[in-house]
Amino acid sequence: MEELVFCRAAEIVCLLLYNCLHTDRRCIFYVKRNNLVIVRGGGDLATGVIYRLWKAGFEVLSLETANPLVVRRTVSVAEAVFEGQYEIEDMCAMKINSIDEWKDRHKVAVLVDPHGDSIKEQSPIIVVDATMMKHYTGTYKDMAPLVLALGPGFSAPDQVHGVIETKRGHYLGRLITNGSAIPNTGIPGMEMGYTMERLLRAPANGYVKHIHEIGDHVEQEELVATVGKAEVRAQISGMLRGLIHPSVKVQTGCKIGDVDPRNIRDHCFTITDKALAIAGGVLEAIMSFGCR
Repeated sequence: MEELVFCRAAEIVCLLLYNCLHTDRRCIFYVKRNNLVIVRGGGDLATGVIYRLWKAGFEVLSLETANPLVVRRTVSVAEAVFEGQYEIEDMCAMKINSIDEWKDRHKVAVLVDPHGDSIKEQSPIIVVDATMMKHYTGTYKDMAPLVLALGPGFSAPDQVHGVIETKRGHYLGRLITNGSAIPNTGIPGMEMGYTMERLLRAPANGYVKHIHEIGDHVEQEELVATVGKAEVRAQISGMLRGLIHPSVKVQTGCKIGDVDPRNIRDHCFTITDKALAIAGGVLEAIMSFGCR
């Protein structure tokens, strides 16, 4: 029996070495397993990726700004920046002030580090740029053995190893290893015939005062929030699915919320199909690049 196990182990090692010698892609072989993935960003799409990685057994560290401009806060690990600890479905995200505070690696850690200084310090196996800035942010492929980016603004293989398509439609979640994602149109995906009407934007500079909260049903033209003395009213009826944190100062025209015409409250508190499809592209990249 022991001889059989030894032979099987030797066969696996030989296959790994063969793949390393006979593939055009990077084969990453670790004597000591490194399970750390750093995700730049903690918004709703980033959280879909974080959730899948966490479910797959990776240790995940999310890097955020001190004042995240997240709208879908109830499904974003960035909410931990405000709350200290926040649960999304069955996953717990906790804010840390330093890596030394990350004692429980079964929880997702959220660190305020907008410039990514901790990436070099921690030497992760994978880096995912999920900031969704729609332009190049400076993430480059020498940051880790595998570096991926979500959405437009990045090009593979010169800047990163792979790009994941984030635009709804036929190509959503696809792994791109030669080229870029579809350029940003500025128009959100259509739901029940509505696109731009779903959005709530700041009518002035200032702080958002909530009249309604995420998960509330609102009617068309109903007052949802104010920014200073300016009113923010719903353009359509539906479920208030997102609303920016009241402690974050916003600029005129900034997206501060959205209304879902499908009017299903549970959708406000569960990760979207879009976010999970994008996460599937990230897992495909990890497997195909041998980073597992």
